[in-house]
Amino acid sequence: MKRTKGYANGEFGQIHYLTCGEGPPLVLQHQSPTSMVQFDKVIPLLAAEGIQAITIDLPGYGGSDGPDHVPTIAEYAHIVPAVLDHLGIGKVDLLGHHTGAICATEVLLQYPERINRIILNGPFPLTDEERAVFTEHLGKEREWVPREDGSHLTEQWSFRMAAQPGWTDLDAIHRHVVQAAAAWPNAWYAHDAVMKYDHGAAIMKIQHPCLLFSNTGDSIHHIAERAREMRPDFDYVEIQGGTFDIIDEQPEAWTRMVVNWLKGTN
Repeated sequence: MKRTKGYANGEFGQIHYLTCGEGPPLVLQHQSPTSMVQFDKVIPLLAAEGIQAITIDLPGYGGSDGPDHVPTIAEYAHIVPAVLDHLGIGKVDLLGHHTGAICATEVLLQYPERINRIILNGPFPLTDEERAVFTEHLGKEREWVPREDGSHLTEQWSFRMAAQPGWTDLDAIHRHVVQAAAAWPNAWYAHDAVMKYDHGAAIMKIQHPCLLFSNTGDSIHHIAERAREMRPDFDYVEIQGGTFDIIDEQPEAWTRMVVNWLKGTN
């Protein structure tokens, strides 16, 4: 399946995107500190189902230019309409995973007229206590500055390996650690923005059709279940097992959940 890459103009410079397939467009927003590579395995599967997959690198990650300051989630949100305008697309379905789910929520709230439906894969409504713990933990990303002995790279590897048990895809860990290293000095920006964003309050404002999507082995699965309790009017699906690299680990099962919901709500 042919993939086409390109660049759109955004507030922080060039925004890198990829399109694949024909049919109703679905924008995919990645977790951090990686890039659109996390969707490599599912892009052809979505295209085979008659969906035009559009992936976008968050500013400072992948092939997108980095910002000159630490953005807020509200500032990151502009990248979706910027790419859609560049491609001449009016409305899309929108999916975000982890950091991408937070960004996708804000895109929906800022540009509701551009979105048909939204899928939040890994919603993140934190308590104050959880936010403090996550903020301290993710703050270690700020320490990943280049060192002569290369120890910053082994630290990044250990950080991801220790994030949660149950890894089944070593290649995925490698690819995402490489993406995080390449994102320096912006690697910690997106998580910093996430920690300052109230996803719980934002979720309560959603009025569009929404799917909450999780997998039971994800380290934040219990938080996704909380989102389900907050919005019982939303649809909910889950995959058994996996980690927060579920898209790499179970691409067929993940794609099936997404496609079934999109086709079932047409």
